[in-house]
Amino acid sequence: MQVNEDKLNQFMGKVLGEMGAAMNAALVLLGEQLGLYKAMASAGPMTPAEVAKKTSTDERYVREWLCAQAAGGYVEYDKDTKKFTLPDEQAFALAVEDSPAYIPGAFQIISSVVKDAPKLLEAFRTGDGVGWDEHDSSLFEGTERFFRPNYAANLVASWIPALEGMDAKLKAGVRVADVGCGHGASTTLMAKAYPASTFVGFDYHGPSIGWARRAAARQGLKNVSFQVSTAKDFHSGPYDLVAFFDCLHDMGDPVGAVQHVREMLKRDGTWMIVEPFANDELEKNLNPVGRVFYCASTMVCTPASRAQEVGLCLGAQAGEARIRRVLAEGGFTRFRRAAETPFNLVYEARP
Repeated sequence: MQVNEDKLNQFMGKVLGEMGAAMNAALVLLGEQLGLYKAMASAGPMTPAEVAKKTSTDERYVREWLCAQAAGGYVEYDKDTKKFTLPDEQAFALAVEDSPAYIPGAFQIISSVVKDAPKLLEAFRTGDGVGWDEHDSSLFEGTERFFRPNYAANLVASWIPALEGMDAKLKAGVRVADVGCGHGASTTLMAKAYPASTFVGFDYHGPSIGWARRAAARQGLKNVSFQVSTAKDFHSGPYDLVAFFDCLHDMGDPVGAVQHVREMLKRDGTWMIVEPFANDELEKNLNPVGRVFYCASTMVCTPASRAQEVGLCLGAQAGEARIRRVLAEGGFTRFRRAAETPFNLVYEARP
């Protein structure tokens, strides 16, 4: 081994930063669950005692938590007043639940993959899959909470309008299938925005469907229902719109799913496919967004696909060219990128 000391020191500095970030994941969840971030939002400088009193927590624990948050740049510390402040920008991401930048759900996902690491250890050795349903339950809730802000900011405002004629059709009243709906965040957002249309959410995970039904009931939505079903056997078509949100790459047999969607669509119907943002070349995905998605794909997406029939394992960074080939194999002849964000690619497909 020929070790360059400067490069080693640079790498160890990077590792040190990541150690702090990894440890802080648990502290972010504590801060959210105890209401610490919300207590500090728009409150100005606060002492640990003031934060503790406002949240009915122990001052000594809160002081240590605040020091850790200050060391990581999550809060600011004034050495003269010995007070801590949660800047508005951080509060927007950590304390405002309807903010498009609300991020605590991501830390729930992180907690789940750490808990599930022993299952992945064995999967790496055997090549077996780890189904979505086999993960810690915090993955299901964290996924819904992580994706919901992004969907709330973009789905009705820009993604659906980017589909040819679909916004007007939904306003007039059509039938929609949301496949792989999980806890139903995307389904309920659409149902609320388009009351004249009828929406059915499908997912193979029964507990998630139960969650989605309860969420829709709490919102008083009458134009939405949920059923346990896979992407290859959802029914009650034909549909004017079928939607897949961040799930096609998780499927064991995406080509089979494509073929079934084609059968369930009306002749002039539209399929909206939302996938994680990815370039076609690996080297172009070696960036912070790609890193998050490759990590998630290693721990969740690829094992989920391997646990199903065929086990094609597209992965969360499949890219547009690979998705296009899968749709072509399944019989779709029209395919285009309709919209994109830094985190998602939105495709429109027609038979």
